[in-house]
Amino acid sequence: MSAATSAGRTPYYFVPAPSRFPAQVAFGLLLVIFGASQWINGHGWAAWVLLLGVIIWLSVLFQWFSQAIRESESGLYSERIDRSYRWSMSWFIFSEVMFFGAFFGALYWARVHSVPMLGNFDHQLLWPDFKAVWPSAGGGITASPAGTVEPFTPIGPWPLPTLNTALLLTSGVTLTIAHHALIANQRSKTIFWMWVTVLLGATFLVVQGYEYAHAYRDLNLKLSSGIFGSTFFMLTGFHGFHVFVGMLMLLFITLRLMKGHFTPKHHFGFEGAAWYWHFVDVVWLGLYFLVYWL
Repeated sequence: MSAATSAGRTPYYFVPAPSRFPAQVAFGLLLVIFGASQWINGHGWAAWVLLLGVIIWLSVLFQWFSQAIRESESGLYSERIDRSYRWSMSWFIFSEVMFFGAFFGALYWARVHSVPMLGNFDHQLLWPDFKAVWPSAGGGITASPAGTVEPFTPIGPWPLPTLNTALLLTSGVTLTIAHHALIANQRSKTIFWMWVTVLLGATFLVVQGYEYAHAYRDLNLKLSSGIFGSTFFMLTGFHGFHVFVGMLMLLFITLRLMKGHFTPKHHFGFEGAAWYWHFVDVVWLGLYFLVYWL
């Protein structure tokens, strides 16, 4: 959010005019879901429906966000709007905490309850070759003694996950430097450190892509590699998607900074993106410890 105008021009609470955007976004998402569902069922034409839905969805979001930026820059957003944005972003991040909490809970339940239970005396009568160890890698040690899960090698913390940890932690520092520079009204310094942060986020994604290729090609670790493979890729994959979203947020904030948006006292657009990025950093620390080390 950018600076508001004087109290005489800023509305008590801004109420936008009726908009076509919600209906258009809903139509685009309808095409996305319909196209995706038909595509995975073997209909080649559905890929084009999916693509059309994505194009409509993204184009409407671009127009919608552009309108919100114009409203902010024209001084229509008061302190009450600022407060509502802060609450909205807080609840959104809380929903993301619950999202990752579900996957961390699945990892905990598999390691502490499901695998040990399958290795107890009663289950040994059914699966005498099963070994209740974690990670469940190797022939006869997987959760599938019949051999339906191929042997694989888990990924350790060194070197790629540790490198990515350093990249994300460093990006949190550079983002904080940029925030303090903005508060001090040092716009050039803010823009420089924001570009550094965006570059670190992009590098993280490149390293994770290489890690996935290494896992599939050299370690035979796949999404189908039993409970270990599914929890590993679901946690790290969704986190990577959140890094991508956060990087886009920071990129657009940087472009807005270059256009002169935001002031030292009114910059919630910057702060909201920073909150999200720090949340992504914290989730990765949990992933790094629980998935790669334990």
